[in-house]
Amino acid sequence: MIKTIAWQDNRVVMIDQRKLPREEIYVVCSDYRQVIEAIKAMVIRGAPAIGLAAALGAALGAQGIAARDPGEFRQRFEEICREIGKARPTAINLAWALEGMLAKAESAAGRGVSGIKNLLVREARRLVSQDVAINRALGRAGQEVIRDGDTILTHCNAGALATGGYGTALGVIRAARAAGKKVRVLADETRPFLQGTRLTAWELARDRIPVTLITDSMAGHFMKKGLIDRVIVGADRIAANGDTANKIGTYSVAVLARAHRIPFYVAAPCSTIDPRIKTGKAIPIEERDEKEVTHWAGQCLAPAGIQVLNPAFDVTPASYITGIITERGLLQAPFGRSIREALRGKGEQMEAGRRRREATAKSGKKTK
Repeated sequence: MIKTIAWQDNRVVMIDQRKLPREEIYVVCSDYRQVIEAIKAMVIRGAPAIGLAAALGAALGAQGIAARDPGEFRQRFEEICREIGKARPTAINLAWALEGMLAKAESAAGRGVSGIKNLLVREARRLVSQDVAINRALGRAGQEVIRDGDTILTHCNAGALATGGYGTALGVIRAARAAGKKVRVLADETRPFLQGTRLTAWELARDRIPVTLITDSMAGHFMKKGLIDRVIVGADRIAANGDTANKIGTYSVAVLARAHRIPFYVAAPCSTIDPRIKTGKAIPIEERDEKEVTHWAGQCLAPAGIQVLNPAFDVTPASYITGIITERGLLQAPFGRSIREALRGKGEQMEAGRRRREATAKSGKKTK
């Protein structure tokens, strides 16, 4: 299994996804600010993996807090988590992981600072292991929608590299293979960062799963020819009504799939669902550096001085989605109801903690 990110010798170690597939190089972060930079620079990417990086980065930052008083420690820890939380705006897993770490720190009120630090490291490492287990459960649930002999189109990378291991969309494909089904994959190149070309194709070839690389603009052609049986993609944030933000170009694929009556599935853990956002209109869309579009391998490919737009994500309406595959099973329309049922009883403690901290910040008092 690909080791995306881990805690080793009191440092955060992650594979540098910018270097793949040519080189397998690991980045070692000894300071939480290095983790923030790694998230921003896309050393690590993919919503679940970003969440894990945030949790491990928070645990790393906690180790450097010099405060001896638990109350002072927690205040500084909240500041570190807020700093990490600004790294990238769209993937909700980042905020979800940090809320979990903050809740864990709050639950350790009776411990000394040393005890809280150790607890935070254990919690971050637990989240990494839990993520792999969730992906495997998601994969088992999702492989039921795949038939033997299917050809699946996927967009961007939602594999082991985008998670703690195994993957979401690719986890479904891996589970189908494990169930004895013969499947083939068409991988969109996924401009402008080429996650499909560099990462998805690399992962699938490594697992000896038949994969064919196509440019983003070829999807409709192959759908019209009847060469695609279903589409499975990942997600960076899912609204309460099922609207889904994913890598730019996903919406176009969904429109094409609907026009050709091809099932379109989203595969994501429940942590990617943001019940506080009613529709996709409220999902923040990250705008990235224009050089990702104009340059490649350090070379400028576009005329100088032109205007460039580079949104990293787009939103697919829930009405275009056949089902959302989660570790709790396949969610189907009406998504508002199925999402509420899937999330029932989950995250209440973290939400209560978030509200307490917001109230404390407004009053100007320290968290007790």
